[in-house]
This record gives sequence, structure tokens and C-alpha cells, in this order.
Amino acid sequence: MKGEINVKISDLISSAIAYDAGDARRIQHFMKVYAFAKAIAEGENADSTTMEIIEAAAVLHDIGIHECECKYGSCSGKYQEKEGVPVAEKILSELGADSGFTERVCFLIAHHHTFKGIDSLDWQILVEADFLVNIYEEGLRREAVESIRRKVFKTGSGLGLLDNMYLK
Repeated sequence: MKGEINVKISDLISSAIAYDAGDARRIQHFMKVYAFAKAIAEGENADSTTMEIIEAAAVLHDIGIHECECKYGSCSGKYQEKEGVPVAEKILSELGADSGFTERVCFLIAHHHTFKGIDSLDWQILVEADFLVNIYEEGLRREAVESIRRKVFKTGSGLGLLDNMYLK
């Protein structure tokens, strides 16, 4: 996996948009998470393989939401973690991603609402990027943002974005 380009990000974005066709709100969400994840990863000097994984996981992190709504009538985080993996595997397979890359991206999708036990840079960045967008989209109050900051954020780049966006 090291040094290989597994999936062209523009192709992955196009596939994710096609999958979520007609759902501009969800497409806007994953594109914002992608942008923040890329910015945090660059700020943390992630290597090229980690960057590819983070970018792909950010684009696909919520890809199972429609399945959740159909199966459970809910798009709770735990359902997203469960239902996103098969959809992501299919999309990545169609784009020719290798198995190691797919496995790691799917791990991140399966844990992007799991905030305890984060033990890798790619997982930490995905969680932080998703929170940066969700805080705004959900209109969270300052107290909630401060709690999220204390409990979740660890990267210098993510903390800087969070502070400048919501706590200045």
C-alpha cells in the first residue's frame, strides 16, 4: 500500500455523489468533512499513504446513511458505522482499490462515531473533521464545543481550526 495511489479522489467523489444523488445536504456534508480532513492531515504532516486513506474515508464516512434510514428509520452514528462499510467496499472495489486500502478506509468508516480508543492519526483526523462540520450543522452551543474540545480533539491543526471557528 505504501506509496501507491489506490483511488483517484475525483473518481471517488464522483462515485459518492452519484450514490447520494439528489441529496445535496449529505453531499455538502461529506465534501466539507473531506476539506477539513485534508487540511488537518496536511497540518499534521501526514505521509502520502495516510493522506489517501484519510481523504477516501472522509468522502465515504457517511455513505451508509440511506441504508440506515431504509432499514432502521434512523441515521444514528452506530447504524452509520455498520451500514457504511458494505457500501464503501462496493464503491472502492468498483474503483479498483487494493484490499489493504479498502480495509483501512472501512475500519475508519466503522469507527467514525467511536470516540474512545482512538489510536491512530487517520482515525483522530476523521473524527475531528466530522466534528468541525457537525458542530456547525447542528448549531451546538459553546459549552458543548468546549466539552468536545476537551474530550475529543488532540491534533494541533484540529484544535486550531476548532478554536478559530467556534471559540474565539
